[in-house]
Formats: sequence, C-alpha cells, structure tokens
Amino acid sequence: MRYLANRSSGRLGIALAEAAARTGWTVTLLLGPTPRVCSHSSVRTERFQTTEDLRRLLDRHAPRCDVLIMAAAVADFRPKTTRATLRGKTRRARTGLTLRLEATPDLLARCGKRKSRAQFFVGFALEPDRTLLASARAKLARKRLDLIVANPLRTMDSQEIRATLLAPQGPPEPTPGRMRKTAFARWLLAQIRARRAR
Repeated sequence: MRYLANRSSGRLGIALAEAAARTGWTVTLLLGPTPRVCSHSSVRTERFQTTEDLRRLLDRHAPRCDVLIMAAAVADFRPKTTRATLRGKTRRARTGLTLRLEATPDLLARCGKRKSRAQFFVGFALEPDRTLLASARAKLARKRLDLIVANPLRTMDSQEIRATLLAPQGPPEPTPGRMRKTAFARWLLAQIRARRAR
C-alpha cells in the first residue's frame, strides 16, 4: 500500500471554475491530486494534496471570497501517525499491519462558522439515494450554507450529474434531467447569480 485516496476526478471543480471565469468572475481554483488541469487562462489554480493542505488554503482564501463552491471530495479520515510511524520504511511482516485512522476536520463547516452575511457558500452532499435529501438538509443547516447540491453517490467519477438543489427556504430544485458536468456547472452558476440578486 502506498496511499489512501478516493475516486474523485476533479472534473466538476474544473468545470465550475471554467464556467465562472467565462462569466467574468475572478476565480481561484483549489485543485486536489488529479492529472486534470484547468484550461481557462484567467483561472488561478493552487494545488493541494491533503485535507490539511486544503485547510491552509481555505484559511487564506475563504475570508476574502464572495462565493465559495466547495466541490472538493477530500478525505474524511487520515492515518493517525506517531513519531514511530514517521521513521523510515515500514517493512512487510507476516503478522500484517493495523492502520489506525482519525477523522479530518470538517472544512466547510469550519468556513461556515466564519462566513459573513455578504458571502454565499455552496456545498455538496454525495450520498446514496435513500438518505440523499435528509443528509443534504442536515448538512445545509450544520455547515451554515446558502445552497447545497444533493448529488447521488452513483455519479462519482461520472461525466454526468442529476442532482437536487436545496436552500434554507423554498422547495428542492432538481436539475433539468441528467446533465454533462460542464452544462451542470453553467446551470448551477446561473442559480447562484439569481439567488444572490434577490
């Protein structure tokens, strides 16, 4: 074993950054470990590897942004390390190895606690269908978000998305059918602009 990771492709985050830049927004994309790159020349990209790296970037950028769209699928757990585990190489043994994990901080909830009234924060809830809307509503309130995208788990690493938007007030708003992630990015940004203008 060399590392623990998820299957997140970065496709949606890049689509959102490029769509926002095309509408004239000043965009900083915080992009995790993916071989994909953002092709729009005006998007400033900063890379991160771990949840802790992203925490540091958010501490710097989130207080100054007008809109934060948190589409990054960062790890919920990380290996719990001690001085002994950091020394040298752990060699193969017949007895095996027990890996202890610890929870990572909830970065979006952390940002939400510091959010100003002028800021607009959007999160994502990637969940199985049976718990999707209930889980998204709970996250919306707990993380102090203005919008949350309830996204079925089966869309992970897909090029398409069929999701539902939830806000603190008003009925759920589904996407107009299945959409390519590039089309979804444009649709979501239009929703954000309309809601911020109210």
